[in-house]
Amino acid sequence: MKDILEEAGITVDKQNKKDIDRVIHPIVDVEYKNCSPTWKKVKERINGDASERAKFISELKQYISSQG
Repeated sequence: MKDILEEAGITVDKQNKKDIDRVIHPIVDVEYKNCSPTWKKVKERINGDASERAKFISELKQYISSQG
């Protein structure tokens, strides 16, 4: 996940870690705090499909920029 965040231009720190987590959940359509299914969906989406990986990164960038 670290490489995905780096590609999106996002640096994770103690202050923004939860905010980033909250952003990722709706991207993969999983309720917040339901972590295991969230990370499973993220992995399914970004592994092996370059276009899905790029789409996920784009969505992540959009959500982060709309939050800031």
